[in-house]
Parts: sequence; C-alpha cells; structure tokens
Amino acid sequence: MSTVKIAVKTALVSMMIICSVTLLGCSTEATETEQVPFVMVTQPNSTHNEQKSYAGDVQARQQTALAFRVGGQIIERYVDVGDQVKVGQVLAKLDVKDAQLQLNAAKAQLESAQSAAKIAADERQRFKQLLPMNAVSRSQYDAVDNQYKSAMSALKQAQSNYQVTSNQTGYNQLIANKNGVITARNIEVGQVVAAGQAAYQMAIAGDREVVIGVPEQAISEIKVGQTAWVTLWSKPEDKFAGYVREISPAADQSRTFSVKVALREGNAAIQLGQSARVFFNNSQNNVLSVPLSSVSANGQQAYVWVVKPDQTIHKVAVNLGAYGRDSVPVLSGLNPQDYVVIGGVHLLREQQKIQPIDRENRAVKIRAGAAS
Repeated sequence: MSTVKIAVKTALVSMMIICSVTLLGCSTEATETEQVPFVMVTQPNSTHNEQKSYAGDVQARQQTALAFRVGGQIIERYVDVGDQVKVGQVLAKLDVKDAQLQLNAAKAQLESAQSAAKIAADERQRFKQLLPMNAVSRSQYDAVDNQYKSAMSALKQAQSNYQVTSNQTGYNQLIANKNGVITARNIEVGQVVAAGQAAYQMAIAGDREVVIGVPEQAISEIKVGQTAWVTLWSKPEDKFAGYVREISPAADQSRTFSVKVALREGNAAIQLGQSARVFFNNSQNNVLSVPLSSVSANGQQAYVWVVKPDQTIHKVAVNLGAYGRDSVPVLSGLNPQDYVVIGGVHLLREQQKIQPIDRENRAVKIRAGAAS
C-alpha cells in the first residue's frame, strides 16, 4: 500500500509541475502579446481647419422707432407687439382738441391777412391810376405801395402759419411708413407723450440677420464679407448661408463686439427673435495640427507619443495653440514626417513596442528619420 501511495503522490506532483510550466508559458505569451499592441497612428496635418461658433438671435436688418411729431395725450392705440402693419396704417391717435383750436386761430389770422391784403391792393391800384395825373404825390404813392407790400408779406406769413398748424393737426395720427411687424410698444391710452418720444419699435419687413457677440481675443479673426453658416436651435439640421455684414468698432459692457451676420437665404422661413448659432471656418496653412485624441498632458505640459523606426514610442513635449473642435495646432515639438499615436495615449508607456496601423487598419512602416 505504501508503494502505491508513493507512486500516486509522485504522479500528482509531476502533473502539478507540468501544469505550472504550461500556465507559465501561457502567461509569458500573453505578456509578450500585450507588449506589442496594435496602435493607430497618423502624421500631423499641414492645414489646420478650425471651426468656431457663436450664439445669437435673429433680427430684422432694418429697424425703426415710430414716434409722434407733436406732443399730446394718447386717446387711441390700434396695434400691439407682434402685429403686422402696412404702409399708411394708423397706429395710434392723440387728442386733437388743442390742435384744432390752434388751427382755428391760424385760420382766423389767415382770413384777416387776406382781407388786409385785398384792401392794400385796391388802395395801391387807385393811387397808381392817380399818379400820372399828378393827383397824388410820388411820396404818397410810395407809402401806399409799402403798405401793400407789408400786407402781402403778412398774408404769406399767415398762410405758412396756417399750413404748419394744419400739418400738426394731421400729426396727431401716428402712421406706419413701412411694412413690418411691431416688436415693442411704449405707450398706453391716456399717457401724455412728447414730440419724438418713441411709441413703437418696428422691424421692417425684408432681410433678416443674426446678431452675435464675439470676445475681444477673437474679433481680429472676423472680417466684413466673411462667409458664415447659420443654424437655428429649433431646426439644427438646417443650414443657411450668410456673411458678415457689420462689425461694431467698439466693445460693449460685456467686452464683446457686436457682429451682424446677414442671411443670403431663408428669410421667409426664419422668424424674428429665434435663437441661432453662427459658424465660421478658419483654415491655416503651414500649421501642423493633430487630432485631440492624440494629446495628453503631464501637469501643465502637453505631450504626444511619437513612433520611432524600431516601432517603439517616445513621449514628445509639444506647445499647442487654441483647441479646435476636432484638432489642435502644434506650434512646436513635431515635424511633418512624424507619426503620432491616436487614442489610448494614457495606456502607453515610454519605449513600449507597438504595431502601428492607419485608420484603415493597414500596417504602417516607419522610415528612418521620421521620428523627432
């Protein structure tokens, strides 16, 4: 029995040793496989395409304030915010009692001046007939002639005064001078307004534009006439072509510059006040850029993994420009012929051996001199 037990124990020990050796071999193979992973690489792009966007709202290209040309008390208003108005439409009225009294007074003055002018004209005509017969002296005729001229001047003054007063009576009606939509109302019935005080704000029908605020560090990149694309928050899948029409020469209190982007199309489909976003594409030649997924950082220092000809990787510190949507410009640290690792950069280590592949999963051969 002891001999059998010894044989069994020996067999078990042998099996354990064989299994251990086998597992060790498998572990070694797995470790070797992990040390040579497939890693996607790419070369820096020599043209950096940067896209920036800014939020804004849709406004009418032309807007105007509507006001009475005379002061008075409002007795009627006929439109409100959002109403469409036509040329010649009456929007509001003032009390015309005082204006009517002034018109009556001006009319009486005009009638008096007309009567005085008629008397002066008849008198002048009689003296003119008597002058050749020496029935009146020259000085008497000159005096009558001067009275006639004075009466005619007074008549013209009364006519002008009556015309002005008549116009002011008509100014008691606020009339739309353009087709458009009312965007603001600043008056109420019973309110006393002064001449020129804004009663309504009106957006004139026609072209639309998007007004955005651009920070001072980016305003130098935008030029008048520059092409842009506009999308609406309500319809982000639709794009409308536009261009920069106007740039404010001074920043507002928020330290941003107002930029107006006119729309080339879609004016009928875009409503006033809609939220929009304006996109600008900026291409920089002879500027290296890499995908954002290739960049990592150690503290404040950014770096990328560069592949050497022996297919090992090396950490290279780089100086970066302003981050774009998908890429970032590299100001220094890389050469155009370098290959950098894309993605998973935090899982790699210095001098690790890799198998580089491109975006199509094809093997990439790193030539001598390609690495920094």
